[in-house]
Amino acid sequence: MSFPVAQWPDLPASLIAEVKAFVRIDHDADDDAIAAFLRSAAGLCEDFTGLMLIARSVTDVLPAWQAWQKLKRLPVQAIVSVEAVEADGSAALLAVDDYAIDIDSEGLGWVRMREESDASRIRIVYSCGLAADWDQLPAGLRQGIVRLAGYLYANRDGVDIGGPPSAVTALWRPYRRMRIA
Repeated sequence: MSFPVAQWPDLPASLIAEVKAFVRIDHDADDDAIAAFLRSAAGLCEDFTGLMLIARSVTDVLPAWQAWQKLKRLPVQAIVSVEAVEADGSAALLAVDDYAIDIDSEGLGWVRMREESDASRIRIVYSCGLAADWDQLPAGLRQGIVRLAGYLYANRDGVDIGGPPSAVTALWRPYRRMRIA
């Protein structure tokens, strides 16, 4: 469920430096490769935990129902707008009285139409993520990302000494949101 790599916020030099210190390299020749491994590790962290790490704008399209519907990403920080989407794809911003929204204590976002609508779908734009930037990530998540990126860098030639370090999942597990499909 992670976003494409191109949509990740820029990586700070300090995060790349952490991976370089972890794998004990002192040159800059592989900084681009390390940045790619960091993005992969962060995406895997999001998939494992079920949480978006860095705050970004998200758009969901849901049926225009009167029943409460859960937004797909979490933790939701703010619901920015709700639009009615017609069958031809055109959209119009809904008045605040036309829908209800809620963000619960666990960061789940909810939306519902107050009355029946001619629109078949609604488009919800919301802000979602644990931290505003990489430096504000919880230490366990950040350290797991650094360790996994270091592991991917050290094993980039296909030599695998038994799989990713179990410390990575141990660091991420307290943040994991279980999903039942």
